[in-house]
Formats: sequence, C-alpha cells, structure tokens
Amino acid sequence: QINLKLILVTGKTHEFLFLPETAAGDITQHVFNNWPPEWEDEAVDNSSKLRLIYQGRFLQNESILSSMRLPAGKTTVMHLVARENIPEPSSQGINPILTCYSRW
Repeated sequence: QINLKLILVTGKTHEFLFLPETAAGDITQHVFNNWPPEWEDEAVDNSSKLRLIYQGRFLQNESILSSMRLPAGKTTVMHLVARENIPEPSSQGINPILTCYSRW
C-alpha cells in the first residue's frame, strides 16, 4: 500500500493508505467519503471539487499512483485543494503562478 499524506491549503494534514492501482479520482472520492473530523471547517459539498497536486502539478482523475513511481515504504506528500476546474497547461510552458510571483 501507498501512504499518502494530504495537506490542505490551511496546513492541516491527514494520512490515508491506498493500493498502487488507485486512480486520483478514486482517492478524492475516498477522502470525500471519509472526511477527517479535524478538517470539518474545510469540507466541500461534492468530491468532484477536490483536486490533488503532486510535485507542483494537478493530477488528472485517471492518474494511477503506480504510474507516478512513488517510493515504496515511504510517505508521499500531496496537496489537496478544492477547485472546480484544473487549469490548462500554458502553450508556452509558462506557469502563470510563478510568473506572478517573479514580478514581486
């Protein structure tokens, strides 16, 4: 099994165990169905709003854990955010978030 430590924007964390064959969409559905009590203030009304971020990228619902070559026997950290849509990658390869911060 793969141990995922999910971090919310608020900094709250919770760990979940998943099989390597689990897809990102199944993870968000499981988290929604088993929402930790300590996350009560961050609850969403629908699992489809939940998105996973791993290594700075939003995971597509079809992304399978085993395809990410996660280290066995270690905890993998991912961010969990509530969003309606996943942003489209820029055709120029520029991350708009990083561009915004680089102006400061």
